[in-house]
Amino acid sequence: MSAVEKPAVKSAKPASAQSGKPGKPWLTIITAAVVAAGAAAGGAWFYANRSATEQAQQAEAEAKTSSIPAPAQYFALEPPFVVNLIGSAGGARYLQVEVQLMTRDPESLKNIEQHAPAIRARLLMLFAQENADELISRAGKEKLQAAALSEVKKLLTSETGKPCAEALLFTSFVMQ
Repeated sequence: MSAVEKPAVKSAKPASAQSGKPGKPWLTIITAAVVAAGAAAGGAWFYANRSATEQAQQAEAEAKTSSIPAPAQYFALEPPFVVNLIGSAGGARYLQVEVQLMTRDPESLKNIEQHAPAIRARLLMLFAQENADELISRAGKEKLQAAALSEVKKLLTSETGKPCAEALLFTSFVMQ
């Protein structure tokens, strides 16, 4: 009997060894599939994140280029304005001022050139009604400058539909 028992024990060992072999390939396939899916997801995340970063950098570059204004263009109102000022009883007072208008739009510059006579007439009337005592201080000059720009914008808006001038500059200011 011992001979019979030994073959039964021997046949049991190979049967358990055979049943373990078919399970190992499935475990390897599942592990490989999980690793491949993880690598694909990681690659997709990396690519998407890199694309978002590049898009953000492009948006920043576009914002920088759009924040740089167009070059300023100036138009000098020639000849200089010379007007009598309203002043105290100390005698006649005069103002000589050179004015330049600034714009960044070439079309607006053409509009300013076209309407220069009307601009000069409005500014001449504005300067002639100023008080000499008020123009002595910097605040008085800045107030006059703001009023002159407002007058120019009002005129150009009524004539062209847009203000055209961004700034009005006094390039010379002499009172006597």
